[in-house]
Amino acid sequence: MAGDARTTGRTLAPTFDAHRGHLIGVAYRLTGSVADAEDAVQEAWLRLAGLSDDGRAGIRDLRGWLTTVVGRICLDRLRSATARRERYVGQWLPEPLVTSGEDDPLDAVVRDDGVRMAALVVLDRLTPEQRVSFVLHDAFSVPFTEIADALGCTVAAARQHASRGRRAAAEAEPPPRVALEEQREVLERFVRALASGDVHQVVSLLHPDAVVVGDGGGKARTAVNAVSGADKVARLLLGLLRRYDGALDSGRTVLVNGDLGLLFAAQGELTARVSAFVLRDGKVAGVYDMSNPDKLGHVPFPEPA
Repeated sequence: MAGDARTTGRTLAPTFDAHRGHLIGVAYRLTGSVADAEDAVQEAWLRLAGLSDDGRAGIRDLRGWLTTVVGRICLDRLRSATARRERYVGQWLPEPLVTSGEDDPLDAVVRDDGVRMAALVVLDRLTPEQRVSFVLHDAFSVPFTEIADALGCTVAAARQHASRGRRAAAEAEPPPRVALEEQREVLERFVRALASGDVHQVVSLLHPDAVVVGDGGGKARTAVNAVSGADKVARLLLGLLRRYDGALDSGRTVLVNGDLGLLFAAQGELTARVSAFVLRDGKVAGVYDMSNPDKLGHVPFPEPA
């Protein structure tokens, strides 16, 4: 039975659009890039539209077919990204998804725990093959036969890629998502402590294993190397605030990949940036500072006054 793929002409676009949100979520989770996700979904549409009527009629599960096509496209983009990272300056972070939480079209994407910033950072440590196999199978229930076809390998090899990805992800699994009210309370206390300039107050709100990871891509100032440990993190953040006086005042609370974060518009020497936070045991365990302008083109920064 051909299912919902038996569509032609004007009915094809609405049918595809019904799956667009899902496909954006798949592609973003695979690539960590908003631009790559949108491009992958557009390419999947072109491939579907390019099929003959008989070709589309032969697709038994259109959603599954499109998910696998997007996975194959994203695999190519991940391999290209791996090569780019060898020349990348500093740390590499996923592109942030900044949403308003008010009927935002990307709300359905960021509600998934798998697109939390901390979860995507873990996925970035996998090989392209491991990431595609693990995510497609474990998150979207794509059969290994189809994953193997997308990867151009045997079913056994696809299973092995997924197993290795699953094991690596489990070993570095981030803390679970915290309710937004608790996030808001912790973040407000943390911002007040930073504004006070008291290093002891800041340290008291940081997890002992807290880490700051910055991604400026060599185009914007941020920490070039990851900084870990509550005391070092506190001193780094307070030092930055002394350098960029008034920066905290310009920070606006937003949802970053479904969790509370801060958005900073460009101000003086301070370049535009998005900061995401990870909480563990009621304290700040991670700060991801994204300032590479190439990764922020889609972020809705306020217009300069």
